[in-house]
Amino acid sequence: MKTITLQVGPIMTNCYILCDDETKVCAVVDPGADADRVAQAVAETGCAPACMLLTHGHYDHTGAVEELLEKFPGIPVYLNHRDVYDETDRRMRQLFPSLPATVSYGDGDTVRVGSLTVSVLATPGHSAGSVTLLCGDVMFAGDTLFAGSCGRTDLAGGSVDDMLASLARLGRLEGEYSVLPGHMGASILSREREYNPFMLQALRG
Repeated sequence: MKTITLQVGPIMTNCYILCDDETKVCAVVDPGADADRVAQAVAETGCAPACMLLTHGHYDHTGAVEELLEKFPGIPVYLNHRDVYDETDRRMRQLFPSLPATVSYGDGDTVRVGSLTVSVLATPGHSAGSVTLLCGDVMFAGDTLFAGSCGRTDLAGGSVDDMLASLARLGRLEGEYSVLPGHMGASILSREREYNPFMLQALRG
C-alpha cells in the first residue's frame, strides 16, 4: 500500500491516491480540482482507478469528480448521503454542488480497493455527512482532524458538539495512525492526542 498526495485547487485541498501495489488498482480520495493533474498522477502509479472516495460533499473536495468520471467511466463515487442536498438556495449549491450519481456509505461500511479494505467512520461536525476513512495505519481525516486543529463548524450542516464527539472518537482509536487531512500537512494520531487543543478538549468531555 502507498499513498500519493496532490494539493489541488485555489485553497490547496489535499487529494490522495491510495494504491494497492499487489493488485495494481487505486482509489482517488477527495479530488477537489485539477482533474487533468489527478488523472496524470493516477496514470503514473500504473494502477487502474477503482473508485473515488469523498470524505464530505464540499466543493473543494468534489470539484473534479465529474471530469474524472469522463476519464474513468463507470467507477463508483462514494459519499455519505447526509451531504447530498437537493437545494434551490444558491449558497447551498455552491457549498454542496450536485454530483453524478453517488453510492452512499456510512459508519461501519467498508470499501475494497484491490486487496485493501477501507473502513468508514462517521465523523460529523464539519458537515453532517463527514466521514473519516481508515486503511491499515492510515487515516484520511477530511476536514475533521487537522494537524494541531480541526475543521470549521460554522458552515451549513456543521456542529460544534458533533465535531467534539468526532474528535473524541478519533482520539480514542487504538493504535497509531498517520493522519492525512483535507488541508495542510500530515500528522500522526499520537501527536494530536497529546498536543491538539481541540482533541484534548474533546477527550476531556
